[in-house]
Amino acid sequence: MAKDIGIDLGTANVLIYVEGEGIVLNEPSVVAIDDKSDRVLAVGAEAYRMVGRTPGNIRAVRPLKDGVISDFDVTEAMLTYFVNKLNVKGFMSKPNIMICAPTNITEIERKAIIQAAEKAGGAKVYLDYEPKVAAIGAGLDIFKPVGSMVIDIGGGTSDIAILSLGDIVVSESIRVAGDRMNIDIVNYLKRRHNLVVGERSAETIKIEIGSALQSDNPQTMEVRGRDNFDGMPETITINSNEVEEALHETLEQIVVAAHSALSKLPAELAADIIDRGIMLTGGGALLAGMDRLLSDNLGVPVFVAESPLDNVAKGTGALLEHMMAKPKRRS
Repeated sequence: MAKDIGIDLGTANVLIYVEGEGIVLNEPSVVAIDDKSDRVLAVGAEAYRMVGRTPGNIRAVRPLKDGVISDFDVTEAMLTYFVNKLNVKGFMSKPNIMICAPTNITEIERKAIIQAAEKAGGAKVYLDYEPKVAAIGAGLDIFKPVGSMVIDIGGGTSDIAILSLGDIVVSESIRVAGDRMNIDIVNYLKRRHNLVVGERSAETIKIEIGSALQSDNPQTMEVRGRDNFDGMPETITINSNEVEEALHETLEQIVVAAHSALSKLPAELAADIIDRGIMLTGGGALLAGMDRLLSDNLGVPVFVAESPLDNVAKGTGALLEHMMAKPKRRS
């Protein structure tokens, strides 16, 4: 019999939860394609290693942009590869799939995600919203008549939601998140230091010394790239305060979106959020000082979820198992 699966179809990474096994796959959302034959050469981690290092006839493609599908055929090929790799299909049956999306997607984008999952081998495909699923994966009981707030900062989108009685009461979704931060760092280094680096290098800088706040004792890091004037390799040293400067405008947009969501709340739910605080999840939750930046600006306690990178995938699995569980009838 096929095992049901939950998929966190992220702009940066795909995580897959398998019924009874937990998260069994976590790979970059990248596909390497040979332009001459239009053939898929590699998917996931193997394709990610090719980013920025491929000859002219090979493209390393990210088929999702800002949390939604930008290349349907490549997304389908990527999902099919991952589902087949897991060997979750039964002899005569296909798995049910729970997949999630940002709260602000259009109906066309919603149908594209469901269709890609169906073509990848799903029997029934269910779609729910990322912040709701992330909240469940972070351990929040969203089914009580109490307000819970989650800020999910992923690769392509930052999703903010206040939930009660199992549904979203207020939400905000902006297509500004981890990928934008990488571009911010690339642009800053080029503008301030005349150094050209790729987005992979920028992501490493963000992970190693990235900060949402200025510090009296900033961390430093050597960065290698190409001089923008003479084209020669060059190495410079930057610090975490410079990274904060690079990210400042993007982080401000996330704060404004969270403030907007809070301002739309009914008074009773607002009181719940003040008492219970905000759960911060997604890769952006790992940026040093992000919780304090939000707390200082919103006036509400902010907590980083345990294993924030896994929350959406865990939530898809928990939600799917909850949906599939049949209540026992009394005789």
